[in-house]
Amino acid sequence: MQTRRDFLWQAGGGLGGIALAHLLGREGLLADTPRAATPAGDLNGGVHHRAKVKRVIQLFMNGGASQVDTFDHKPLLNRHHGRTFNPGVHVEAVTSTPGNVLGCPFPFARHGQCGRWVSSLFPHLARQVDDLAFVMNLASRSNVHGPASYMMNTGFILPGFPCMGAWLSYGLGRLTEELPTFVVLPDQRGLPYNNLGNFSAGFLPVQHAGTVLRLNNSRPIAAIRPPSSATYITPGSETAGRSALDALNRLHLADNPGDSRLEGRIASYELAARMQVAAPEALDLARETTATQRLYGLGQPATDSFARNCLTARRLIERDVRFVQVWSGAGGPSNNWDNHTSIVRELPPMAMATDQPIAALLQDLKQRGLLEDTLVVWSTEFGRQPFSQGSEGRDHNGGTGLCWLAGAGIRGGVAIGASDEWGWRALDPHYCFDLHATILHLMGIDHTRLTFLHNGTNRRLTDVHGHVIDGVLSQ
Repeated sequence: MQTRRDFLWQAGGGLGGIALAHLLGREGLLADTPRAATPAGDLNGGVHHRAKVKRVIQLFMNGGASQVDTFDHKPLLNRHHGRTFNPGVHVEAVTSTPGNVLGCPFPFARHGQCGRWVSSLFPHLARQVDDLAFVMNLASRSNVHGPASYMMNTGFILPGFPCMGAWLSYGLGRLTEELPTFVVLPDQRGLPYNNLGNFSAGFLPVQHAGTVLRLNNSRPIAAIRPPSSATYITPGSETAGRSALDALNRLHLADNPGDSRLEGRIASYELAARMQVAAPEALDLARETTATQRLYGLGQPATDSFARNCLTARRLIERDVRFVQVWSGAGGPSNNWDNHTSIVRELPPMAMATDQPIAALLQDLKQRGLLEDTLVVWSTEFGRQPFSQGSEGRDHNGGTGLCWLAGAGIRGGVAIGASDEWGWRALDPHYCFDLHATILHLMGIDHTRLTFLHNGTNRRLTDVHGHVIDGVLSQ
């Protein structure tokens, strides 16, 4: 028989042990708490095996780029154009009533030694296909922009999870002290669906979130310098103010250990001070030759905005920013790849804006030797339907889509997987988990071992899924 005192002591001690375990877990001090590994020099900067990639540029086509009008040639659509779409099973659309089969209005042709089919919308990229590896069966688990965009960026259809750039920052750390590890260059017309949620650190320490640069603003980096009206702020007073603020923040942090927001705030102040010197030089495109600016399409109305983002991305990874995400398309019903109303009118401007800058980026990286350790990824949240919405638009299609990769560790000129003859459903589909696992693998990370303890669960970018897509990897 237990006495009341023994019972209360055991119960209280048990609850105290739970509380202690929680506090130690937040600090990463439990014996089995997964931590970010330290990149090893003998693994070429990898943490689990030798890395082939040190930096990544992700080009994200916001809105759902149509696979059957860009890189997934489906002659059957043109042969059955205007007829009832009948794949033999019940057909539904996401935001509309399914229409008839809609043929591709843009002619396809084979390009390169690999004979890759590319539509006429991408004349510049068509010349680069021997360096590209396509994943032709990339499906999504959502047909809705917000959840699908979260999934392609974070591996989950719900908000609150870290994006891939944040995971890479957490797992690999920084290559430079002068610039952020993870930079986001949104479309200059506005942020994408989910706004800042696509670049979030989620439950990882907040300093791993993406740093957003708005290149069309007079101040691309918010609050990096005091306003011009604050004439009383001098370099000396600014330095003294930062020192005092740093001391106060560290005192507060000592009383509130494990507060990643405060740690992130301290880190952001320190980084901002260093960026005052490094960032203006990195973002100054006038330092590029006229030939380089012309190559990307600067100064041309159709391409100038996206070209500036692509050229800035090259300058950033050249200065050892680890992950740069470049967005094409703002959120909303227009100015993106969400072509519900008319593929004929809405898709060509988006393709024209990106084709030359992306091809120039690949060519420029290759000429400078940067592709030897840089990976370029072209992706979107989902594909589009083979039947019409209205007269000539296409609705969302999570059943199949595509992406391509180029650069370090990639076997160019290949296409992995396929969609059905209609471009309606992926055959043996790959998902974002597989794409993420492949990117992490190239960076020397085993996706099953990069974890973070959150609410009692060892979370990871690929959740409980994912396999490396071996077919796109070079030997």
